[in-house]
This record gives sequence, C-alpha cells and structure tokens, in this order.
Amino acid sequence: MKAVRVHAPGGAEALVVEEVPRPEPKAGEVLVRIEAAGVNFIDVYYRTGAYKAASFTLTLGHEGAGLVEAVGSGVTTLKAGDRV
Repeated sequence: MKAVRVHAPGGAEALVVEEVPRPEPKAGEVLVRIEAAGVNFIDVYYRTGAYKAASFTLTLGHEGAGLVEAVGSGVTTLKAGDRV
C-alpha cells in the first residue's frame, strides 16, 4: 500500500510517497482502507518541525474515513465492509 511519509522536518518537499507493508490489526484494532483523510495545521507543524513530533518517520493525518478491511481479535462491534 502507499503512504505519504516524512523522514525529516521540512517543507512540502519533505513529503515522500512510499510503498509500505499492509499492517495487520492487533487485538482490539481494525484496519481501515482510508477513502478520505484530514490533514490539518497540526500535521504541517509536525512536518516543518514547529512542533516536536514523537519521532520521525511520520505518517501524517490522524483523521480519516473509509471501510473496515480486517479486524483484530476481540473486536465485536465492527466487521469487514463497515463504513467508519
């Protein structure tokens, strides 16, 4: 799958499209195929270094909507195909 990632603080040129492995959901987690993502000012602040990020490499965008692709063990309220 593709992800837009940031390896070091910078401008828009710091955004890199990369192929990354498809994650597998752990217990209590779901995997969502993102159809719409929100990238907000906080993401810009992290990318530019204005706010300290937990660590680099960053994958920006903490808001999203899409379809559940897989569920981890213990998930009982969602199933593959649900819109979230």
